[in-house]
Amino acid sequence: MIWIIIIAALILTAAAISYYAYRKAFLSDRKRQEDWDGFIRRAGEEGPQVRELMEQLKEITAEDVFINSFDGLKLHGRYYHVKDGAPLDIQFHGYNGNAMRDFCGGNKISRESSHNSLLIDQRAHGMSRGKTISFGINERKDCLSWVRYAVERFGEDTEIVLSGVSMGAATVLMASDLGLPKNVKAIVADCGYSSPKAIINKVMRDSGLPDKLMYPFVWLGAMVFGKFNLTESSAVSAVSESDVPILIIHGGADDFVPCYMAEEIYKACRSEKKLLIVPGAGHGMSYLVDKDLYEKTVKDFIKI
Repeated sequence: MIWIIIIAALILTAAAISYYAYRKAFLSDRKRQEDWDGFIRRAGEEGPQVRELMEQLKEITAEDVFINSFDGLKLHGRYYHVKDGAPLDIQFHGYNGNAMRDFCGGNKISRESSHNSLLIDQRAHGMSRGKTISFGINERKDCLSWVRYAVERFGEDTEIVLSGVSMGAATVLMASDLGLPKNVKAIVADCGYSSPKAIINKVMRDSGLPDKLMYPFVWLGAMVFGKFNLTESSAVSAVSESDVPILIIHGGADDFVPCYMAEEIYKACRSEKKLLIVPGAGHGMSYLVDKDLYEKTVKDFIKI
């Protein structure tokens, strides 16, 4: 009898820790996503540039677009029309991020390049439904759904570029081996992580937690409460199977997603590829630190 009690206590303890891990890592934080001022403060000296770019984007008229995900969630995007028949950029923001905030610079590049664009609210963010963020595992399938929507709406001859920042970069990279149509001409991934497991373990170590001990509970929390498998895909494994040209951008001073992850992705990539490290740029700040280099590199790579 005592062993039954002990085993039951261990199971309950494991379930409690896993649920706590799920809530901390994967549960959407809508309040944080809408904290524009907090983001600007964290941007430091680049903050005023961020505010100006965001205000510019907010003034531009966009069409609200909705699709259904593979698992029944209503997903939202903003379509910005610049020119009939132009290439289309589909853009994915980061973890607990904000589409108009994270892509205020990237969308400016699209508009100045005379590209139309779809600015996506990832699942559990913005006007998209859901409560669980899966670090790119389910989001990569949403990316494929957005591509299929774009092909159906704009035609199979419309050239498409997929872009992402942080988790959005991991999303588009992990989508690269899902059989994307041939009109997806390039992927631009800014400060993406090599795998969900790698970034979660890195954040736990930074927080002083024993990652080797805690990760199994995080994985279990994702499986039981989030209904997804953290090890189902990774950026490294996906790009090793992809034939889509990939541009990898990373800030040289990124202390959140370290540069070695970009180098791991670049090394694994088997398709046409380019790696740009922007010296002195923190996480997601490469565009603001060196706009000229960033814009030239992106425009030269996509060649559309």
